[in-house]
Amino acid sequence: MVFKINISHKGKSFKIETESENLIGKRIGEKIDGKEISNELKGYELEITGTSDVAGIPGIKGLEGSIYYRKLLKYGKGMRDRRKGIRLRKTLRGEEISSKTVQINLKVIKEGEKKFEEFLKKEEKLENIAS
Repeated sequence: MVFKINISHKGKSFKIETESENLIGKRIGEKIDGKEISNELKGYELEITGTSDVAGIPGIKGLEGSIYYRKLLKYGKGMRDRRKGIRLRKTLRGEEISSKTVQINLKVIKEGEKKFEEFLKKEEKLENIAS
């Protein structure tokens, strides 16, 4: 299983794909060491801010486990409809990362040895080569 990991810092982000199973069982809001994801992120401290599964269903903080929930939502996480007074029943997933999770969103809390901009430059070079 491959995790698509989006790491953001000060309005910029880059993507890493990893097969590391160290993240299974972690929850949204937990802080993790960057070395758990990749050796390049040594010294980084990251926080899990969100997840989504194979079908694109978001994981929401506050829902236990990694199972599906059907919740009645108003505007906010998991729902975008802004019409006044509207509430919709949506399918959501719990806050725990499982083998069904595909995408994990992280934010940088503390930078490590390498500066964040170096990762962005590497990603730009790879995109230029692929084009």
